[in-house]
Amino acid sequence: MEESWATLGVDLHLEPTGTGGLRRGLTDALRDAVRTGRLAPGIRLPSSRALAADLGIARNTVAEAYADLVAEGWLTARQGSGTRVAERAAVPPADRGAAPRHREPERPVHSLIPGSPDLAAFPRTEWLKAARRALAAAPYHALGYGDPRGRPELRTALAGYLARVRGVRTDPEAVLIMAGFTHALRVIAALLAARGVRTVAVESYGLDVHRGLLQQAELATPALPFDELGTDTRELADAGAVLLTPAHQFPMGTPLQPDRRAAVVDWARRTGGLVLEDDYDGEFRYDRQPVGALQGLAPDRVIYFGTASKSLAPGLRLGWMALPPSVAEEAVAAKGGTDTVGVLEQLTLAEFITSGAYDRHVRSSRLRYRRRRDALAASVSARAPEVTVSGIAAGLHAVLRLPPGMEQSVIQAAAWQGLALHGLSFHRHPQARAEPLDALVVGYATPPDSAWAGALEALCRVLP
Repeated sequence: MEESWATLGVDLHLEPTGTGGLRRGLTDALRDAVRTGRLAPGIRLPSSRALAADLGIARNTVAEAYADLVAEGWLTARQGSGTRVAERAAVPPADRGAAPRHREPERPVHSLIPGSPDLAAFPRTEWLKAARRALAAAPYHALGYGDPRGRPELRTALAGYLARVRGVRTDPEAVLIMAGFTHALRVIAALLAARGVRTVAVESYGLDVHRGLLQQAELATPALPFDELGTDTRELADAGAVLLTPAHQFPMGTPLQPDRRAAVVDWARRTGGLVLEDDYDGEFRYDRQPVGALQGLAPDRVIYFGTASKSLAPGLRLGWMALPPSVAEEAVAAKGGTDTVGVLEQLTLAEFITSGAYDRHVRSSRLRYRRRRDALAASVSARAPEVTVSGIAAGLHAVLRLPPGMEQSVIQAAAWQGLALHGLSFHRHPQARAEPLDALVVGYATPPDSAWAGALEALCRVLP
């Protein structure tokens, strides 16, 4: 039987370090273990085959790491004796009181973390053309301290675009330009707290950073029930507001069912509550007609949030809200007395939309991401038939359902492959009452085109 860490009596956890890939990471981890004495002089290491099996990596990677350390003098390799730790004194760790050395953050070889588009596909040429046209046409006073609601050119362009594409019923005076969704949610959280709201219901699955922003405003964030039909909106009686992703629930990928859409609107009108609609990826639909914004059903009770983060790039820091008349002035006051978003970016996006360049870019992106989604579904079906793919009719991510108990082991194996992944448990509300599921949330839009094939191959290697 092949020896392993366990059969050799060694209980050693190795963490890859450095930025030079899997071989470099394993070499650094083993060297550190020898240097600090965790691997004692004379101890025999597992064979390259056994260690590769333990770690879920290629045997050649382990063999090359061993060879590097033999050449450096940390290990010895003799016929019939295997690979052993060289006889040398361990170097104690540095003084804990010494100032820590700066370390650059480690970057994975591949990332399938959801939440980002392909940043390499940002339409630089068209954006620069729009920026030149916008700046040439802008009046000089546009460069001063602006309206806290944002530039009128962008608010007008967005009101028309959202009505045409998402069914949002608003006008430029009710649109508020923000520095992304988190900025908008922070402003609305402060507004709700000032109104005396104490509870904002949220979905069982979502982003903890959003719950955190609400909690910072001293708002409770209980989890709504979640079942096979998605988020259940029938338990909202005690809430003053609710945060939803109704068009494409994040991360599960299901739209809010029609009866539940009606139920949340009825609740808002009956109680005076507010619905916070996060339409984070509304442009990307593949196998069905777009689900219109919930705001279109109740513009007087729904605060609509949108951004350019998925369609263009999060670094632009461009977001917007379509506000009910009853909260518009309060939201402007909560935002502050001056505009907080760069005027050149606002003018450029306005020109980008009105010229038609934004629509062309979205159509091109939609086609490219659909091809990636199809490749993901086909590869998983062929190579991991026990894994089911769901939530793929829209958006930029997919949910891969795993056999029970497999989520953490797959995440760990992916780390050794240099692949960054999120498990579904990462997005689960601590108070969620739904049965926990083992799954991955795969952001297939994240890698650039040049890295997509490698990222997909790395994913398939770690699936059960």
